[in-house]
Amino acid sequence: MPNFYCKYCGLKQPSVQALVMNSCYKSPSKHHELYEGSEKSTYSCKYCGVKQPSIQGLVLNSCYKSPSKHHEPAL
Repeated sequence: MPNFYCKYCGLKQPSVQALVMNSCYKSPSKHHELYEGSEKSTYSCKYCGVKQPSIQGLVLNSCYKSPSKHHEPAL
């Protein structure tokens, strides 16, 4: 069964509904937003290319190339 992730904080939930019903401290809209890519063994930042084994690990650090100054997972 697939998992659903927030593209800003990396929160993992079993359904889209469970993901979007709570607030997100990293999202500009203050709500979790769905990462629309597939589950992978490594995730890379779409702005600088840094790789991490999880979305959560990727978004914990700042990104010098991103307009929001945070890593954002590439699809």
